Amino acid sequence: MCKKSVLILCDMFPPAFGPRMGYLCKYLRRNGWNPVVVAEYVDENTFSFLGKDVEVSYIRYYRRKGLAGKIEWGMTFLCDILFGYKDRRLYREALKKSEQHPFGLILCSAYRTFPLPAARRLARKTGLPLVVDLRDIIEQYAGNEFITHKLPGIFGLQHVIASVFRRRNLAVRNKILSEAACVTTVSPWHVSVLKAYNENTHLIYNGFDPDIFYPSNISADQFFITYTGRLFSVAMRDPGLLFQAVERLAGEKTITPGLFRLRWFVDDKSRRIIEAEVRTYPGVAAFMDYPGYVPAAGIPRKLNESAILLLLTNKTGAEGPKGIMTTKFFESLAVEKPVLCVRGDEGCLEDVINRTRAGLSAHNADEVYDFIKNHYLRWQEGKPCETNPDKNEIKKFSREEQARQFIGIFEQVIKREAGNP
Repeated sequence: MCKKSVLILCDMFPPAFGPRMGYLCKYLRRNGWNPVVVAEYVDENTFSFLGKDVEVSYIRYYRRKGLAGKIEWGMTFLCDILFGYKDRRLYREALKKSEQHPFGLILCSAYRTFPLPAARRLARKTGLPLVVDLRDIIEQYAGNEFITHKLPGIFGLQHVIASVFRRRNLAVRNKILSEAACVTTVSPWHVSVLKAYNENTHLIYNGFDPDIFYPSNISADQFFITYTGRLFSVAMRDPGLLFQAVERLAGEKTITPGLFRLRWFVDDKSRRIIEAEVRTYPGVAAFMDYPGYVPAAGIPRKLNESAILLLLTNKTGAEGPKGIMTTKFFESLAVEKPVLCVRGDEGCLEDVINRTRAGLSAHNADEVYDFIKNHYLRWQEGKPCETNPDKNEIKKFSREEQARQFIGIFEQVIKREAGNP
């Protein structure tokens, strides 16, 4: 058995979004491990550079576009609920890989349930220990944002489908977690939830790649507040406090559209959500820019040329997000620009912002107003926008450190399964 070879099953892998496994593979290889990946094909090339030196097998479930694509998605969704279609296909491919390589363990990374059933079946078939990594979980969402496609709206059918989908996924997921050798996840809140199903649950935060994200003094002739990422709903990520503060600053003539810009590097769906919110604040529209998504390789420059980096979330609670700490947050930490988080979650994210001295986790519009105004006036005087961050604390969130944590867990699991103390 090759104790430094791991078979990774995941719902997405570069070239696609969700870079946690891509960065892990990069640093596993640097530490002498051989990762082999089986994943669903996702037609997005944001992180294509992370898949270049990794053996990856992709399962393509969707090939059509437009109306035919929606029908294909619906049929696949139905077959998956009834017969576990997606897991069956991925299992067959993963089994082939297990026969070609002497793996030490299986790692399955997921955010709902797929491909956990495939990973469990493979672990039972091969006798290899299973480590489960959950990047996101259904319980963290304010509503049904965990379903990425719009469901049928007639007769309230979407609520019935969402409810059944939620119960089924949680039941399957929790049973598999209880059988796993170990579980890893991304925030203290997630650990607290998942420990109910597997006591051997460990925290490994998301992070930043130190080879790519680091401070760089790039001057700009405009004061940029920059957001990169997605918006699922205002319940999850609410920009209201930001717009209130900007409208106030504009009304008193502290800022002007020629010098002060809010930049949104987002997809079309997110842009529509933002534009709908901005209509409530007519004084803000003149300050908005929507450049669209930027390739991952271009993100560091966009962050470093910004004056303030924006995070959107909402207060943790039954009607809000829970435990969400996105990769974008850690990349913002790495470049050491002031972070503005609205509305502060008063939870895990706020704790790290305060611990790293990265910026402000805002609870009201007055705090946002003061934060932006102070940095803007400093910028006008030619002074750098900075927050005196705790650099040693920030280093703990590097992808390199994350990989070391995974390796430590892998080695413990392999030793335990071999009967060694």
